Amino acid sequence: MIDFKHEIINAIKKAVDFDISEQDLHKYIEKPKNSANGDYAFPCFSFAKQLKKSPQEIAENLKQKIKISPEYVQEIKVSGPYLNFYINKITLTQEVLNEISKNQENYGKSKIGEGKTIVIDYSAPNIAKPFHIGHLKTTVIGGALYNIYKYLGYNTIGENFLGDYGTQFGKLIEGYKRWGKDYDLTQNPIDKLGEIYKRINDLCSEDEQVLEAAREDFKQLENGKEEYVELWKKFRDVSIKEFQKIYDLLGSHFDSWKGEAFYATKTDEVIQILQESGRLVESNGAKVVDLTDEGIDTPCIICKSNGSTIYATRDLAAILYRARTYDFDKCLYVTSYEQNLHFKQIFAVAKLLGIKEKCIKGLKHVSYGMVRLPSGKMSTRAGNFVKVEDLLHETIEEAKKIIEEKNPDLSNKEEVAKKVGIGAVIFNSLATSRNKDEIFDIKAMLNFQGETGPYIQYMYVRTKSVLEKIEKRPKFEQLKLENLQDEYSIAIIKLLYDFENILVEVTEKEEPSILARYLLDLAKAYSVFYNENRIIVEDEEVKNARVYLTACVSKVLKIGANLLGIDMPNKM
Repeated sequence: MIDFKHEIINAIKKAVDFDISEQDLHKYIEKPKNSANGDYAFPCFSFAKQLKKSPQEIAENLKQKIKISPEYVQEIKVSGPYLNFYINKITLTQEVLNEISKNQENYGKSKIGEGKTIVIDYSAPNIAKPFHIGHLKTTVIGGALYNIYKYLGYNTIGENFLGDYGTQFGKLIEGYKRWGKDYDLTQNPIDKLGEIYKRINDLCSEDEQVLEAAREDFKQLENGKEEYVELWKKFRDVSIKEFQKIYDLLGSHFDSWKGEAFYATKTDEVIQILQESGRLVESNGAKVVDLTDEGIDTPCIICKSNGSTIYATRDLAAILYRARTYDFDKCLYVTSYEQNLHFKQIFAVAKLLGIKEKCIKGLKHVSYGMVRLPSGKMSTRAGNFVKVEDLLHETIEEAKKIIEEKNPDLSNKEEVAKKVGIGAVIFNSLATSRNKDEIFDIKAMLNFQGETGPYIQYMYVRTKSVLEKIEKRPKFEQLKLENLQDEYSIAIIKLLYDFENILVEVTEKEEPSILARYLLDLAKAYSVFYNENRIIVEDEEVKNARVYLTACVSKVLKIGANLLGIDMPNKM
């Protein structure tokens, strides 16, 4: 497909009489918000001081010098300090519809990631604790990034770094020793383990001796005490079985389930390397790495005073293992912004482990805001949380009620309600910038007329409804592109043209909301097109063009939604 922006950049570079790189030109070229100001704009005020001319004069001079095929750009205008480029709409329409015709369900797919490996660490629930909506966002953001990177040709590895180690398991073992006989783990095991954990945690807060006993239990677990290892395995197995029910609902996939326990066996090498580097020092009995030189005031603790490793040590062991195993270009950690300091610390310490510079540069914390209840912040310790499984089932039930009201004769209500309910939850987690906090509101996320997952699904269903009325679908070769030059059609075609660039932008910023907002824009543009242009008309050529464009919108809405992890119903 023609890269119009690249053609414009080449034309400007040949026309300018001052030194500027293609890369800099790429940064300067803008897309005006108002299409009346062109499809691309080049601001000239940045060069006024250098050239000692007014921005408008620079723009006027450039306009006279630029030579670009009318097949690409049909008009260039000067608007104040801007040089505005209007691309050839017939060429644009031809390129977009031809590309979709050739690629069908693979439209936007590319090989730009070929030969590069991306590791994405996401979800990472704690075993023996409920999977609450605090874990939902990492699961959904990580899953969307996984899908998009894979679609762009990257070798993508999804890591579920289970929280299956640490002092909390000392507490759980201590609690189970005391009260295990009171709880039947064959029914709702995570709920029961959660009750035990809350009970022992409360007791630890009241009694320092109980807390010390729990710490000793964890130390014994680390040392391989058989009784404790068997208990730990039991907690892990029942937890994973319960988590899988949620992953099945969300369509989540992981290539590796190596948790903290796996990396706990690899921390000795990390400690040895840090010891040999001369950077590991003692502080109040603990072993730490001072990071003042890296601009981080808080030292990174590697070993506690009792010799136990901590989360940071296991994260460092994971980085070392993944760098050696995958030789990754990027390793993304999808966790809340509350862990910003933690990742600053371990990324700084990772530089001391002798890992390739490429891998060090590829370490990135993909942070996100907190998910809050209307009543405030959640806490598993306080028992103030919403379980994802309950939430998904509740949303599905609410979606079913709405569907029954809107379309009581729909034959497969259960299946549609499941797609709508889960789609609403996923889209709600992705629709805004990932670093914003969100308050969970089921009614708002199920609004079929709002900026929601159900709205996108509803517009997709509308495209399917139009296409069902057509006995014989038009082929691209039959189209008269002149019938798609009205403003409503062109608005859609421009959006379709941007699809692959949108996916690339998601990976550049690790921001799935870019795709979510794009799908909203496409759905809205189709709604306007549908309302302003009758599709099933007597004029066969007009009808064929509009039906074909509808089919293209349908495909891209589905591809984009699937990349976010959302299934699309054919009817609602």
